[in-house]
Amino acid sequence: MITPEYCRTMARYNAWQNKGLRDMVPAMALAELDKDRGAFFGSIRATLNHLLWGDTLWMSRFDGGAGPDVPAKDHKEMTPTPAVWAAERFRMDARITLWAESLSAIDLVGDLKWQAAIDGREFSKPLGQCVVHFFNHQTHHRGQVHAMLTAAGQKPNDTDIPFMPEDM
Repeated sequence: MITPEYCRTMARYNAWQNKGLRDMVPAMALAELDKDRGAFFGSIRATLNHLLWGDTLWMSRFDGGAGPDVPAKDHKEMTPTPAVWAAERFRMDARITLWAESLSAIDLVGDLKWQAAIDGREFSKPLGQCVVHFFNHQTHHRGQVHAMLTAAGQKPNDTDIPFMPEDM
């Protein structure tokens, strides 16, 4: 379904997009970040925390490392400040990049089995499908953040993959 190169490209894209957010978000007023803007998770900060929590959870399934240290019900408050979010986001993006760089084709074959953090149900899905979901989930919620930032008067960076810098 997918290749290691797809994963490496998407990891680079993720890091590039999140760098732009890390440069912008900590400088914003907390009231602006916490304002309910009508998105699925309400605010910019809640959406960013949801995405970080989800990335942490999925990476624990992919690489066997640590999962989120807050329960699912508290995912929107995963980090207490924009600065802490930026630092944790930087670390998570490095973890994703290292994982993607280590992949071979065989690593993306087979099924992934896990227990859902929200309701405890057992799942088994093709690993490639789960990895596509992981990267699609990032892009989806970053799109929401981009729209909320624009509505807040910010100017987020370009989001088009063909314009991604080569050094990312």
